[in-house]
Amino acid sequence: MKDFYKILGVRKEATLAEIKRAYREKVKNLHPDLTGDISRRDEFNEVVHAYRVLADAHQRSIFDESFFFRAKTNPHNAQSFDYYKWLSGRDDYESRAKLIFYTLMHNKEDEAVAEFKRMQTNHADFTLKDFFTREDFMDYGYILAEELVLREEFYDAFILLEQIIKMEYSYSYFYIFFPEVINFTLTILKRNIDSVISDELALDVYERALDLELGKTNDSFFLRKMSEEYRRLGDASTAEICLRESLKVLV
Repeated sequence: MKDFYKILGVRKEATLAEIKRAYREKVKNLHPDLTGDISRRDEFNEVVHAYRVLADAHQRSIFDESFFFRAKTNPHNAQSFDYYKWLSGRDDYESRAKLIFYTLMHNKEDEAVAEFKRMQTNHADFTLKDFFTREDFMDYGYILAEELVLREEFYDAFILLEQIIKMEYSYSYFYIFFPEVINFTLTILKRNIDSVISDELALDVYERALDLELGKTNDSFFLRKMSEEYRRLGDASTAEICLRESLKVLV
C-alpha cells in the first residue's frame, strides 16, 4: 500500500485545508491537459486517488489504521520556538495577516475568522493580499472565504473574494483554480445576499459585483436585484433606472 501522505507531500497530521492546498499544487504541475505531458498520467492519477482518500474523514481513518503502526507522539520541546505565540504577541499588519492564515491552517478556524473580522472592522486599510504571494493569497483566501460562508458572514466572504478576483485580473494569465473562485462568488451573490444581509450592504455588494466582469447575464441579474433593493428602501426612481439598465446590458 502506498503512503498517500507522501504522494501529496503533507504530514500525517495535516489539516483538510493543507491537504486541499497540496492537492491543488500537485494537480497544477501534473494534469496532462495543463502540462501537455501524458507521460506522468499515472502519477497524476495517484495524486487524485490519494486526495480522494485523505479528503474523506472516514476513508482517511481507515487508511491510517491499516497503514501506520501506532506510535507514541514525541513530547513537544518546551525550548522550541513558538511561532503562534510570537505572531499573537505582535500588532503590525503583516503579523496579524500571517496569524490569520496560520490559525486557519492549524485547526483554529474560529480564531482565524474572528481575527480577520476584527482587523477588517478596526483597520480600514488592512488587507491580507499585501503580505502574500498571488498563489498563497488565492488558496488561503479562498479557504477563509469558505469558513466565512459557513458562519453566514456573507458580506465579508464576498469582499475577500472580490480582492482575489481583482488581483487575478491584474495578471496576464489566469490561475488554474480561478474558475472555482468565480463560481463560488456567483453562488454567494445569487443565494446569500438578497434578503439575507441588510438592503444597504446588499446594494454595496451588487454595485461591486458589476465591476468584476462576470458577464452580461450576471450584470443584468445584479441590476435587477439593485432595483428591488432600492424599491424596498423607498427610492422608486432609482429602482426604475436600475431595472431599465438591467435590460440594456443584454442588448
